[in-house]
Amino acid sequence: MKGKFIVIEGIDGAGCGTQTEILKERINALFSQPVLHLRYPDYNDPIGASIHEFLHKKFYISPEIQFLLYSINMLKDMDDIRSAQAKNRVILADRYFTTTLAYQCLQGFSEDKALKFSRLFNIIKPDLVFYLKISADTSLKRKKKEKNELDRYEENKDFQRKISRKYDDLAKRNVFARKWIVVDGEKSIDEISDEIFSTVKKYLKI
Repeated sequence: MKGKFIVIEGIDGAGCGTQTEILKERINALFSQPVLHLRYPDYNDPIGASIHEFLHKKFYISPEIQFLLYSINMLKDMDDIRSAQAKNRVILADRYFTTTLAYQCLQGFSEDKALKFSRLFNIIKPDLVFYLKISADTSLKRKKKEKNELDRYEENKDFQRKISRKYDDLAKRNVFARKWIVVDGEKSIDEISDEIFSTVKKYLKI
């Protein structure tokens, strides 16, 4: 049996990073092989550095170029994901190609083209996507509390509202995943982590 691939998604401020870290520790406590933990965008390479500069308004690029940069930032990890699957390790990602389907496709890049690209370049589909659903108001409030300078997406409440609707649509259609699971991201950190872990345990048949 291949190792399972789990992604945690949501608009800015949804708590993806926090819940990914908690889930990683809880899964690691159960298995001898550690989780393969991924985070996107990955700022630790030149492509990721360019994405960081774009997000912090150093320059503007079209949705098409955004899509390519984000996708290339993930493509470098496909061999690692396949290797982890073959070894029956759990793969856990804080955002993934599903993020690009929300953010860049909302801005005008064709979802059909995006999915064709994923097939052409063999971008691996996750088994489960947990979508942490929060309001645009909660998003802005959390990000302002977290840091002083917000990026071009975080500061735009109307954009976050539209992104939330796009995620709703992706989840409803189970796009690019075996299964999307919507989680109330307005709940407490512990309530959310318990709900996610309970579902994961059932899925992994623990």
